[in-house]
Order: sequence, then C-alpha cells, then structure tokens
Amino acid sequence: MPTRTLLALMVAGLCLLPGAAQAATMEVEITEWEVPWENTRPRDPWVSGPDRVWFVGQRGDYLGRFDPQSGEFQRYELDDGVGPHTVIADERGAWYAGNRARHIGLLDPDSGDIERLMLPGDGTRDVHTMDFASDGDIWFSVSRGNQLGHLEARSLTMTLHEVPTPGARPYGLVVDADDRPWATLFGSHKLATVTDGEVEEIELPRDTARPRRLAVTDDGSIWYVDYLGGYLGRLDPASGEVDEWPTPAGRASRPYAMAADDRGRLWFVETGVQPNRFVGFDPSSETFTEPVEIASGGGTVRHMVFDAESRAIWFGTDANTIGRARLP
Repeated sequence: MPTRTLLALMVAGLCLLPGAAQAATMEVEITEWEVPWENTRPRDPWVSGPDRVWFVGQRGDYLGRFDPQSGEFQRYELDDGVGPHTVIADERGAWYAGNRARHIGLLDPDSGDIERLMLPGDGTRDVHTMDFASDGDIWFSVSRGNQLGHLEARSLTMTLHEVPTPGARPYGLVVDADDRPWATLFGSHKLATVTDGEVEEIELPRDTARPRRLAVTDDGSIWYVDYLGGYLGRLDPASGEVDEWPTPAGRASRPYAMAADDRGRLWFVETGVQPNRFVGFDPSSETFTEPVEIASGGGTVRHMVFDAESRAIWFGTDANTIGRARLP
C-alpha cells in the first residue's frame, strides 16, 4: 500500500528582501510507493502518461515501469553492470543512460528489445543526465568523461563536445525552450551551455559553489542548486546576472533533486538532513515554503520531474520508493 502524507506547507517567513510578500498557504500531498525489488536505488522518474511512470534501478540494472492507478510495477532487465542513471521516454520507447557501460539504450516496451548506441571515442564514457530537444534529439552529460553530448534522433549519430575546465564533471542537464542545453559543472563553480558547437562556461559568483541540478522556467531563467554551499541560484542568460538565496538548512542543506512547475515555482530536496526535506520557492515573493520531511526518509533524492497533466512532481529515493508530490 502507498504511504500518503497531506501537508499544509506554510511559508516560514524566509523573505530575503525587505518588504517581500509572504506566499499563501499551500497543501502538497506526498505519496510514496515501495518498489518491489529491494535495495536497487530507484531513481530519476519520467512520466509518459497517467498509467506509465518510468524509472531506473541504478543498483539493480533494470528499467522499471510503474502504474500509479493500479500500483503495479514492471521490470525490464538490463545487462549486469550497466548502472543506469536517467531515463526519458517518447513514442520511440524508453531511452536510458548506460552510465557504466558506455552507451545510451533504447528499449521497445512491447518487445523488450534494446538497441544500444555506443559513445564514440576513448576514455571514460559515463552518460549521466539526458533531456529531449523539441525535435526529438537528445542532449546528455558525460560526467567523468568531461563532455556534453548530442544524439541526432534520425541518424542516431552522436557528437561529443569537450568541456574546457579539466575535471569539471558535467552533471545535471536541461534543455530550454530554444533547444539550448544547459548543464552544471559539479566539479567546479560553473554552469555550461553549447553555442555554435562549442562549450561555453559561465562562472558563478562564489568559487566554492558546486552546482548539481538545474531547472528552467518559462521566463528563460536557469535555476540551480549549490550542493556544497546550500544555495538556490538563478542565472539570467541574457544579462549574465546571477541571484542566490540561502536554502532553509543553509550549509547543511545539500540541495540535490530539483524541478520547476508550471507556475514558475522551484522545488528541491534538502538531502543533507535526515529525513530528506521537500522545499518550494516562489520567485515572485522570494520566499521558501516550510521544509517538510519525506516520510520514507529518502536517503538521498537525486532527481525530480514535473508532470503538468497531474500537476505533480515525481522522484525516486534511496529508501527504495517512488514518490509523487501533488502541487496546489
């Protein structure tokens, strides 16, 4: 049976500018379902419809599919040692990042067949996070390989772009409305994008920052969480201006998974505190919601996705659950 918690999230009065208005009370219902395969680190859900939520079992080497209406789980086996990270899905099937096996895989859900697309070149080829462009192409990060990659959907050919900063560890990645990729460089205090086939790096104000995940809002702002320093940040790509707000738990926060909703609000999980805490931020009032503990504890919540149809954020936990947070 799923675990449900109905939470009234009151703003904590964390207005960071004088005179900023306080946000209204919000009710968020968090539901978690226990994944039937123990200790497999379910993570990085992707919603393909009301009855189809994809996720990967990083430690179990599988792709999972979950029907929240029936509560049923289905498992698709991958090769031993693949160590899958992200999964994204479209009409062609479910695409997964074969992080420890140098490939991007495409699963046909009907037949169970998998097409493996090997990354070109030598060296570390650890595909990490992926996202679609509007034409079905895929942008992805290659973390210890220090590259950003592009997969052309029709020809299934890949192009890898070198990140200038050595050991930058490209990590979280999103594609904006103009089909431009943005990535965090977790081994540095920089973000990155690709312009005319070249990686462009953007330095953040504090050289101690370690940005880990990203979200993009409808106004074109690029948002990030600083895992090391405990900040939420916003980059204006047009001006290069960066604004930052300390998260509720400060340096102990370790903010990790994040997503933006359809009202321009940001949501993230503080993983440096146990249990992990789900937190929202309203840019219009510059206020955080009261942090709320995740019932399972979370362990570490690594990635989240917003589904506009259900107005919910989906996440996986190291406590072996798939979670859904319904937003007001």
